[in-house]
Amino acid sequence: MKRVLTGIKPTGSPHVGNLLGAIRPALRLADEGLEAMYFIADYHALTSVQDAARLAHLTREVAATWLAMGLDPERVLFYRQSDIPEIFELAWVLACFTSKGWMNKAHAYKAAVDANRERGEEDVDAGINMGVYEYPILMAADILAFDIDLVPVGKDQVQHLEIARDIAQRVNHVCGAEVLRLPAAKLDDNAAIVPGLDGRKMSKSYDNTIPLFAPAKQLRKIVSRIVTDSAPPEAPKDPDASTVFQIYRAIAPADAAAALAAKLRAGIGWGDAKTALYDQLEAALGPARVKYDVLMAAPEQLDALLAAGAARARPIARRVLDRVRHAIGVAS
Repeated sequence: MKRVLTGIKPTGSPHVGNLLGAIRPALRLADEGLEAMYFIADYHALTSVQDAARLAHLTREVAATWLAMGLDPERVLFYRQSDIPEIFELAWVLACFTSKGWMNKAHAYKAAVDANRERGEEDVDAGINMGVYEYPILMAADILAFDIDLVPVGKDQVQHLEIARDIAQRVNHVCGAEVLRLPAAKLDDNAAIVPGLDGRKMSKSYDNTIPLFAPAKQLRKIVSRIVTDSAPPEAPKDPDASTVFQIYRAIAPADAAAALAAKLRAGIGWGDAKTALYDQLEAALGPARVKYDVLMAAPEQLDALLAAGAARARPIARRVLDRVRHAIGVAS
């Protein structure tokens, strides 16, 4: 059985875009005959979230979200990155086999440097911590520590997997043995890209998200803020040009989406379309919201569940690390 790994970074409250673009596709992996592993990348979040209480809360939010949306911790491995010390020892070993030039070309670092240049900063590295710079190495350790076969990635994340493969190949070449398994990318061309309230991709960085578990009254208000044009109710509307419909189509059954598209073409008001979207969101998220609230009310149970997952995952990482330590001449 091939092993597949998905990581979730707790840098903000989960939103509808996360559900449709990442959570649902990832949860389907366990139904595809794969050994699925899911982890909360809390140490990756430390590059930007450095308030202790907030990081702990966001980590539990992610755990509660995945559980509320259907993740079964008995069927898959679900753990917190920081509970697996073997990952961080492996990250140092990998760093010693990694060219600085590879890190100079990493997308996140280059984007931060470019942003500094655009602001006219004399020091192009201003405000960039080493966690951002070495992010791809820790990500490689997340993957390589578990002999992962497949990693679901979007097209913008392929580079991270390529770096992990490059590092593994370097280790294998220097050590003269297949010490580390080379993972492959699992691209999902059908992954949903969901627009936010302003029509741009739904993203915390744009502040245009629909939170997954906002109370019903708040959810209705958020949906009402979706940007639309000034066309009168009776005017025909193009569903494909409508942010309201694009979100609706991503969350609703196909027959319901077809029915709303027909109504838009015939002419209905944006208020009615937004009400239809709210009703679909509430139907899809309401029951999960109840589960989420129960889970968040018992943080010690969430922590215990994640610790139990780590206890099951650590022996895998230990075997890989022992193999690496032997290959580089360090006693195990």
